[in-house]
Amino acid sequence: MKKFISLLLFSLLILSLVFSGGAKEESTEVKALGSEPVTITFWHSASDEAGVLMDEFVRTFNETNPYQITVKAIYQGQYSDATTLMKTVVSAENYKDLPDVMQLDATGKIDYYNSGKAFTVDDAISSFGEDISSLYVPLALANWEFQGVKLGLPFATSTTITFYNKSMLEKCGWDKCPDTFSDIVELKKDMEKNGIEAEAYGTVPNTPTLANWLGQMGSYLVNNKNGSESMADKLECVDNGALLAFLKEWKTMYEEKGVANRSLSTSQFVNEEVAIFTSSSSNVASVLEKVNGKFEVGTSTFLRVNDSATYGATVSGSCLVMFDSGSDLRKKASWEFLKYLTGDEVQSTFAISTGYIPSSVGAIESDGYQALLKAKPQYATAPEQLMATPKDMKSVTVGPSADFYYGIMNGVGDMLNNDVSPEKAAATMASSLQALLDQYARNNI
Repeated sequence: MKKFISLLLFSLLILSLVFSGGAKEESTEVKALGSEPVTITFWHSASDEAGVLMDEFVRTFNETNPYQITVKAIYQGQYSDATTLMKTVVSAENYKDLPDVMQLDATGKIDYYNSGKAFTVDDAISSFGEDISSLYVPLALANWEFQGVKLGLPFATSTTITFYNKSMLEKCGWDKCPDTFSDIVELKKDMEKNGIEAEAYGTVPNTPTLANWLGQMGSYLVNNKNGSESMADKLECVDNGALLAFLKEWKTMYEEKGVANRSLSTSQFVNEEVAIFTSSSSNVASVLEKVNGKFEVGTSTFLRVNDSATYGATVSGSCLVMFDSGSDLRKKASWEFLKYLTGDEVQSTFAISTGYIPSSVGAIESDGYQALLKAKPQYATAPEQLMATPKDMKSVTVGPSADFYYGIMNGVGDMLNNDVSPEKAAATMASSLQALLDQYARNNI
């Protein structure tokens, strides 16, 4: 009898092993991750309302994840502050002070890639056998690639759109937002005819906006597809004449009173000092709150240089990246946290509350987000533009990001305020920006 029972138990054991084959790997993996508590650190740059939401997301994850994972979230200031701290830690080789997960914007992509401690999304897919690329908006995911490597997952996704005072434009006989630079000039004429003293359009080109306008004209700002394929070391828009062509268009618009010589944004818009301005789609909620029904706010796609220019604007925002701690358990925990923050539920909640575009396809298609677009059409411009933007319009990745940004603004400002010709402005900008690229290359080879 005992022999029979032993044989029966052995048979049952064999059968259980046979029939559990499909789930064996997953159950082993889950058990390994949840077998003991694990704490990971998370550096983020979410402040104000976004910061409150981030704290709530982290708290919920800590309370509900089944793997005994505890996330220690640390606010590290602006993206540039966090990137500087990362570079300091890497330079000192104090790798134990690196976080497990970090919120990163485009300015930090190269530094993260070159840190020697990057644990990329491609690494995670290879390690854990879980390719989730199809879950995200393609352009949002592609924005965080460098040299063909998926560095991180998109978290706070945005794009540059146009905000306009719909009520003011209607007084001038306009039932839609101007589409091109020449349209802006015509609007200004109509504003003067109707006794409206506000500026028509207020912005000064910077790195992302100039890259967008050049992209519309079929050119990248810098080489290697705006630095997405490898480190940018040359201004592509100079040799092909795109920079000069753009500056001529901008100077003409300025001389015909279409655009101000300085950036006019939310505060001037709220006070009706400017009819139209360009800003990130992440500001939709803030702009609507500040206007508070004083006038009707409209949003439209990114302004085009001329009638022959294509539509679209590059992606901006932030992603979540991981570092190689040397611990498989912490890396797996970090991957679970990344999937959570970029998942449908968090992305939908974050987008509805802030104005950012959901990074996941499921969040865009969710009932809650679709209800928001229906109730507040100002939110709809950004996802529509994102879906329609050509994939070859790459956002700019350059090493000297901050200096590059202000170099463009100062160059355009000099052209307008000091009556510099577009030809001279193009030559001066080309020289100063190329010097920045050269200096960065010398310091990082």
